[in-house]
Amino acid sequence: MSMLDNAASTPPAKPELAHLVHDLVHEKPLIACRFEPKGRFVFATSEDASVVRWDMASKAKTVLKGHESWPFALEPTPDGTTMFSGGSEGILYSWDVESKETTPKRKFEAHSGWINSIAVNASGKMVATCGNDKAVRLWSAADGAPLASLPGHDKPVYKVLFDPSGQFLISADLQGRIVQWDLATFKEVRRFDASKLAIYFASQGVDYGGVRDLTLTPDGTYLVGSGLIEASNPLGAVSNPANVVLDWKDGKLVQLQRPKEDIKGVGWGVRSLAPNVIVMVSGGTSGGFLWFFKPTEVNEFFKLALPNTGRGLDLANDGRHVAVAHHDGHVRIYGLFEKAKA
Repeated sequence: MSMLDNAASTPPAKPELAHLVHDLVHEKPLIACRFEPKGRFVFATSEDASVVRWDMASKAKTVLKGHESWPFALEPTPDGTTMFSGGSEGILYSWDVESKETTPKRKFEAHSGWINSIAVNASGKMVATCGNDKAVRLWSAADGAPLASLPGHDKPVYKVLFDPSGQFLISADLQGRIVQWDLATFKEVRRFDASKLAIYFASQGVDYGGVRDLTLTPDGTYLVGSGLIEASNPLGAVSNPANVVLDWKDGKLVQLQRPKEDIKGVGWGVRSLAPNVIVMVSGGTSGGFLWFFKPTEVNEFFKLALPNTGRGLDLANDGRHVAVAHHDGHVRIYGLFEKAKA
């Protein structure tokens, strides 16, 4: 039985009722996490160069080996048969979701250096990747054949996202540049400005910040990017977590969102709940938090303090469970609904 049984008939999420429902443990710090679309498994990537899978029915853990260094990016196919991962070696790996095998079924060179993000389109036939080599690339999910390489970024690219219609790919980079691509022609459609999440330190000659994650709200009105603002020391990681909310139709800035308090950290992940609620996970020197925003409001309407620094975020297909990958090696899953009575 999965956590998503009867999901279609469940009421919408209620962030104010958030509570811990599952605590999954690994021995090393975790980076990213993803639900298998049917809710049968939860995956995470770890600093021990492994991909970790938990069976949600039995809570059994399987450690998948194959990466040579930290795997940062993780994404399943919509049918729940395959999980893709990528890391600093620039290799894209694919794993059978249910297999007892602990080695990848396929791997191939995708980027020169770190793969930062992976996306799979709604049909499950196309995979997008991006990396520190400033490239955005498209691949056949079936056999890894290259489909296109999209120019347009001058800085490392942190995030790729397919829109629900299947017409477009969205990519975002260190400089706060977001590009919309037409998948029929592989041509650039337009650019969004999320540069409020980026800063250049001339004294040190470094760019800092950038768009760390992207989401589209369920009604297609807003494109939201997470990251940081008010960075004062890139070496000391002193900054505040933030979201940039952009109007999908006209591309204009709707809101720059930030916590009410002076919380230090980075908005590492962002997702959209229905009806339009934005959830961001932050982690840094102030600890870890889940922040819940209305798209047009500056500050959160609710926050949840986490036991440890949050590094990765995902939303289950039922829209009522969020998973957070933590530095202490835990994936903690929170239910956004009334807690069951003992």
